[in-house]
Amino acid sequence: KIAEKKADIILWDGGNNDLPFYKPDLHIVVADALRPGQEISTFPGEANVRMADVVVINKVAEASEENVKIIEKNVRRINPKATIIRATSDIIIDNPELIKGRKAVIVEDGPTVTHGGLHFGAAYVAAKKFGAKIVDPRPYAVGYLKAVYEKYPHLKYIVPTLGYSLDQMKDFEETLNKIPAEIIISSTPFNMANIIKVNKPIIHVKYEIRELNRPTISEIIEKFLNTFKK
Repeated sequence: KIAEKKADIILWDGGNNDLPFYKPDLHIVVADALRPGQEISTFPGEANVRMADVVVINKVAEASEENVKIIEKNVRRINPKATIIRATSDIIIDNPELIKGRKAVIVEDGPTVTHGGLHFGAAYVAAKKFGAKIVDPRPYAVGYLKAVYEKYPHLKYIVPTLGYSLDQMKDFEETLNKIPAEIIISSTPFNMANIIKVNKPIIHVKYEIRELNRPTISEIIEKFLNTFKK
């Protein structure tokens, strides 16, 4: 209620396991083209899709057309009124010339590639795109990371960020420092250098969404906001 009094717009940015605390006037949900079926098989993913005004299917450029159509079909079946936008994530790196030909260890967002089920993320895509030589990190894993690779055998070429305790962060740091690579390519949303000390330069990967059809997200939001103008 305090936020309602002080703000003109309330923007709720939920994670992969969130439901909004109130019914939004405009509800935008992102589906992953590399994970078809999760839009109707997970909670609260399915609930969010059912409530959505807009469903953005991201990573379309990396997925098969068959998988994209599966998601579109599922969305239309449970929420025929939703607007569906196809989109891709463009990789952005400040210094791509630092990657080509160099041995690299790949660090990805932990939940995405562990219980999220993906084999890789944006850092791996960037490494392949810009010609890095990816080093298999598994032989150098210590502590909890060794257990993670045993639990998630699909993880072959990446180090997931899952360190929450001091001991886990220590294992994470030691693993990265043991890997015989020249650089670290990371797509995590935080700066690792602020919490651990590594012996390799870190190259941060960002990505920016690009819609492949209209209406775009900006057009939908602009139209929505215009309905509230006096």
